[in-house]
Formats: sequence, structure tokens, C-alpha cells
Amino acid sequence: MKDFSSYTDRDLLSLLKESNHTAYTEIYKRYSGILYLHAYNKLRNREEAKDILQELFTNIWNKREELRIETSLSGYLYTAIRNRILKQMAGKDVEAQYITSITKYANQWECITDHLTRQNQLATIIENEIESLPAKMKEVFLLSRKTHLSHRQIALRLGISEATAKKQVNNALKILRARLGLFAWLLLFIKF
Repeated sequence: MKDFSSYTDRDLLSLLKESNHTAYTEIYKRYSGILYLHAYNKLRNREEAKDILQELFTNIWNKREELRIETSLSGYLYTAIRNRILKQMAGKDVEAQYITSITKYANQWECITDHLTRQNQLATIIENEIESLPAKMKEVFLLSRKTHLSHRQIALRLGISEATAKKQVNNALKILRARLGLFAWLLLFIKF
């Protein structure tokens, strides 16, 4: 087996294009150390630096026949490793932005879900408190708030005076405010 260490880069490239494994190995031995150090210094991750170097040399072997190097081999390899490093860094930036976006969306969804849960709990508490009102007061209150009838319309429908209808609605609101004041405060400030 020949010693290729004295061959020029140009000679090694010519032999590489002819699928000479020894020439390929010599190129690897000659440049892999410095390229690895460059990749590691930029990425600060040994495994990523090794992966990029491996990818570069695999690509060189796979494309050896159509490889066109206009500059020096060292310049070509340096540019190729730099481009792979930049691509890796850009991928990390995209990944970080994606993770930030997903996290932000998840937090928004959690807030929306939490808000809807509290809203449903409060609605249930309100319905229970309305159900506990005295029967006539509850009927007048529901006609006012759920059916949206005026005091006059309620009075005509139930055969009571308009003043009585108004008084029943106001009394129902006072009772509900008193009973719900604490519940509403708790729902707003306690996280479930």
C-alpha cells in the first residue's frame, strides 16, 4: 500500500474521483482534525461537531465523481463545514422559535381553558343560588333576566303590580349579590 501523505491535494482529488479509498482516507486524516475543531468551536457540542464532519466526508465520498473544486481543497472543505455549521445553527434557531411559539400557544390555551372552567363554575353557582330564592321571587327574577320581560310585562303576566315586580327583582339581586360576592371573589383569585 502506497504512502499518500506526500501527495498534493490536487493529486488526492484526482485519485478520489477514481474511487481510490486510500486517497479518501488521506484527505480525511489531513483535514478532519482541524475541521472538527472549527465545528466544535462554533457549536460547542462534540456530538454535533462529529455529526457534521461525518456528514461532510460522507457527502464527499458519495459525490466524488462529480466533485468540482475550483479553489484549494482546504478552502473547499472549510467552506463546506462552515455552511453545514450555519445550517445547523439556523435549524436550532427555527426549532427554538417553534418551541417558543408552541409554549406560548399552550399557555394561552391553558388560560382560555382555565377561564372557561371558572366561568362554568360560576354559572353553576349562580344557577344554584337562583334556584334557592323564594318561589315567587325566583319566578319574577327569571322572567326579568332570562325572558327579558319588563316590570310591566311581568306584572301583567303574573297579575301583580308593577311596583311589586320591580321590588321582587331588586330583592333577588340583593340576595344574589350578598350570596355570590364571596364565591365570585374566590373564583377570580384562586387558581384551580
